[in-house]
Parts: sequence; structure tokens; C-alpha cells
Amino acid sequence: MQKLKPILLVEDDSVDAMTVKRAMRDLQVNHSVIHSVNGEEAMKYLTSPDTEKPFVILLDLNMPKMNGIEFLKVIKAHPELKTIPVIVLTTSKERQDVLDSFEIGASGYMVKPVDYSKFVEILSKIMIYWNSSELPKDEHLLAEIRH
Repeated sequence: MQKLKPILLVEDDSVDAMTVKRAMRDLQVNHSVIHSVNGEEAMKYLTSPDTEKPFVILLDLNMPKMNGIEFLKVIKAHPELKTIPVIVLTTSKERQDVLDSFEIGASGYMVKPVDYSKFVEILSKIMIYWNSSELPKDEHLLAEIRH
């Protein structure tokens, strides 16, 4: 059986991170969840040669050190990371945050609901979509996409 690629959660709020992990367990998602508390830590993980790249990144916007918009700019400019789908999962309903996220290259933008059952529903939709989506699976295909 092939090991599933991880999900990278970039979230500074420990309660929100626990909520995502709990929802993933409740949804019986078999991907491991790698948690980074800010964009700098996430970039260290992503650029480390001995870590498996995630199949999707769930990104909060409001974080210290390197916020979500800054992280999105860096990852979408990085030749080896730019094809990883990034879903913004944030409390921000600001129109400019939505516009900036999509302009930079976010694959989706979801506002975190306060209600846990609605939160689970949103994560379920994200997982159904990205588990069903055809994504590049080998380096040769990724090289073709990049050029």
C-alpha cells in the first residue's frame, strides 16, 4: 500500500490547529497532518531535502514572522514548490485578502466558521476535492509543467 502524502497546516493558533487535526480524525482522513506555526517554519519544512512534500497546504493568513500572504508569495515563486495547491483557511473576510490570495496563486479561500460541524463540513469538501483532483505525481510531469 502506497503511503499518502501529508497535509501541511500553517497555523499559529494552537486551538485552530487542534480543531483541524480533530476534524481530520473525525473525517477519517488518512493523510498525516504536519503543523507549522508560521510561514518561516513552513518554508524550512518544505525546503528540507529529507521531508516529503505535502499534497496540499492549508494556510492561515494572520501569523507572526511570515504571514500567509508573504508565505504564498514565496512558495508560488519557488520552482519546486509552486505546484503544491494552497488553500487559505482563515478568519479574514477582508475582500483584499481574498483578492490578494487568488492573485498570488491560492487554489481556494475558505473562512473558518466558529461552529465545529460547519468547520468539519468545509474540511470535508476540501479533502473530497483534492483527493479527487488529478495532481502531478512524478518529477518528469512536474518538470514539463514548470517549463
